[in-house]
Amino acid sequence: MSDNQGRRNLRMPDDNQVFAVVTEMLGGSRVQLRCADGEERMGRIPGRMKFRTWISEGDVVIAEPWDWQDEKANVEWRYDDDAAEQLRQEGHIQ
Repeated sequence: MSDNQGRRNLRMPDDNQVFAVVTEMLGGSRVQLRCADGEERMGRIPGRMKFRTWISEGDVVIAEPWDWQDEKANVEWRYDDDAAEQLRQEGHIQ
């Protein structure tokens, strides 16, 4: 297999979601997020992701900010390393 597999179609954030990078693990299924809109948010890993998808510092995720508390968000999706690199190359995240 060659290194250049071409562009993959990746899940993109909906209107009320943003790209984010996990900056710190806080424990208790909570993480600190640096969001693409410039905000720092406390992210919550929902139960449906907690045991199926391991999240660690530096991971690129999709976060959905809470409507009633903008400084908090739910983690909706985690990208693997290859997908995160593709997002960086395409300019979606820094």
